[in-house]
Amino acid sequence: MSSSLYRGQKVAVIVPCHNEEVAVARVVCDFRLAMPEASVVVFDNNSADRTAELARAAGAEVIPVALRGKGNVVRRMFADVEADIYVMVDGDATYDAVSVHRLVDKLLDEHLDMVVGCRETPQTEAGAAYRRGHQWGNRLLTGSVAGIFGGHFTDMLSGYRAFSRRYAKSFPAASHGFETETELTVHALELRMACGEVVTPYGSRPEGSESKLSTYRDGWRILKTIGRLYLSERPLAFFGGCALLLAVISLALAAPVFVQYLESGAVPRLPTAVLSAAMMISAMLSLSAGMVLDNVTRGRHEVRRLAYLAIPATRVR
Repeated sequence: MSSSLYRGQKVAVIVPCHNEEVAVARVVCDFRLAMPEASVVVFDNNSADRTAELARAAGAEVIPVALRGKGNVVRRMFADVEADIYVMVDGDATYDAVSVHRLVDKLLDEHLDMVVGCRETPQTEAGAAYRRGHQWGNRLLTGSVAGIFGGHFTDMLSGYRAFSRRYAKSFPAASHGFETETELTVHALELRMACGEVVTPYGSRPEGSESKLSTYRDGWRILKTIGRLYLSERPLAFFGGCALLLAVISLALAAPVFVQYLESGAVPRLPTAVLSAAMMISAMLSLSAGMVLDNVTRGRHEVRRLAYLAIPATRVR
């Protein structure tokens, strides 16, 4: 591993890999050439091919990760590697190594905690490198996160990012698979970290290399992750919305019963009245649950913020 510093900072290029023997050596060589001062660490996620062997031969340190899934790899990356700046890049040779300087320089110059490499595909490779279905899905999911949590990210699912040490060591990785990019983005938004984006070329995989991403399966998992994060990070909005819906239905059911009571002094539709009352009680319980969980969430945010502040900020020396 390199012991040099880039602008006074120790930079680590961390590469999650699973069965990437066709591409991993190229990724390692390209990043060692683009930024010789950085150390390159490949995390081999239980590969059944020669990924680890070829990465080691190309000059990278290789750390095995037995638990399958990119989220599990990211958890180990941030825990096991000590650096001032972390550059995460997929091991499929689709991202531009030369752009690493722009990501790291932006992080340092603007005192940011995360910089996302937004993918830009040349017209000649647009169909093969970045399929239209993936582009549409990325826009949909990125827009969903922006609508719920705010922020101005345009490529939330990019696998090319630079992080400060503060970010890496305060990130409570919980996801298992490709939904980890969503979790990375929401963590930054919830702690209101300073973030930025850099446009970077995105190319096709080398011939013989196959994508591990399943459009529908992983898209569904990302949607579920967004829902889970919405429930855990915005409980008052979620349960308050449920309470409002239940209350409206309850009032709609109660209105004709109440009118009949005023006219005749009797309640002939007793089951409807009971149902209306039960739904209103449920609405109040839902609102109460949202208020309680909102206070719990605020406490968790404070703890995460204190953990973030306990780590010294990156200083350009």
